Amino acid sequence: MHTWNWQHPEWPRLQFDPLQLAELEQQFLIESARLIGASSVIDKEQRQTFTIELMSEEALKSSRIEDEMLNRESVASSLLHQFGLAATYSDHRASEKEQGIAGLMVDAYRHFRQPLTHEMLCSWHTHLMSGNRQMRDIGRYRTGPEPMRVVSGYIGSEKIYFEAPPSILVAAEMEAFVSWYNQTAPGGDTPLPALTRAGLAHIHFLSIHPFEDGNGRIGRAISEKALAQSIEMPGLFALSHAIERNRPEYYRQLERNQCTPSVQPWLNYFARTVLEATAHSQRLVRFIVAKTRLLDRLRDRLNERQHKVLIRMLAEGSEGFRGGLSAEKYCKITGTIARTASRDLAAMMEMGALIRTGSHKGTRYWLNLGEEFEDAMREHLARQNR
Repeated sequence: MHTWNWQHPEWPRLQFDPLQLAELEQQFLIESARLIGASSVIDKEQRQTFTIELMSEEALKSSRIEDEMLNRESVASSLLHQFGLAATYSDHRASEKEQGIAGLMVDAYRHFRQPLTHEMLCSWHTHLMSGNRQMRDIGRYRTGPEPMRVVSGYIGSEKIYFEAPPSILVAAEMEAFVSWYNQTAPGGDTPLPALTRAGLAHIHFLSIHPFEDGNGRIGRAISEKALAQSIEMPGLFALSHAIERNRPEYYRQLERNQCTPSVQPWLNYFARTVLEATAHSQRLVRFIVAKTRLLDRLRDRLNERQHKVLIRMLAEGSEGFRGGLSAEKYCKITGTIARTASRDLAAMMEMGALIRTGSHKGTRYWLNLGEEFEDAMREHLARQNR
């Protein structure tokens, strides 16, 4: 029978060696400063594009970690509406779940400086559970008498990965957590370095598991808030993107560190994940600038079909469509015939919009952003320094 971390006498004092994280904390300071610098160079419109694209991706990835699939366009539309950036908006374009995750992220973005409160967390939970007609405790900590367990397998042969404190203890546990979180913030009584605080907050919160559902997504939002407070700027880190890239390792690390008050392996993993997330955000800034330059260069040179396909590819990110664009997919998107598709694609290659790999039925087309990626930020920085 397991003894969970919250059952140890040391709880909630989690054990780790700050010296093991010192180099990673220093690296984070350097890389986050570079990210802030890059994001400050881009113009207002590009910054808005970066914010919406990153937040949309984070909403999708954080939900996908929990096996919940959302529509990127609908989430982005809801974010634009809630930020007041959309001229028109139709509620039917986004499901209640998509509107809910967008609401959580916008609230976290706008109020990142504010101390964490029970009301804030319960509001986030209400957003997340939008449309849920079956859950008993929405917008409040769980109250049910049944154990809160993370399990897998069939009934009678389940494997219990974790069991959280009973609901009768949750209010006191969360009071201690919220107090610790605010005291360890920059300017708090006992401030902690950025990666350490964000990592401890994540595993501490998930160990309490205060809500019936949505704990993972709220836990990641709490860590994002901690990172934003550390650099005094919200919405820059692609944490869920980095976690989702190797979701099994994320769950393995959580499981490994929930039976002991010693969380050094978890913090080492989490710190490297945040650095990976920071690097991805840096690439996204470069992509936004490169995308703008590419579209400007091709302005009035693309026909309607080519423009439609290019916009669709750019909406998928720097790699375009997963697996590349095929002539068959081009036909489906544009409703054209194969001969016209081949002619359009060849012309787009001549313009430098696409590059080609493979041959015959294996031919695939990819966004040609190499030159833009390398030169875009250098050109913007040079213009800024003139």
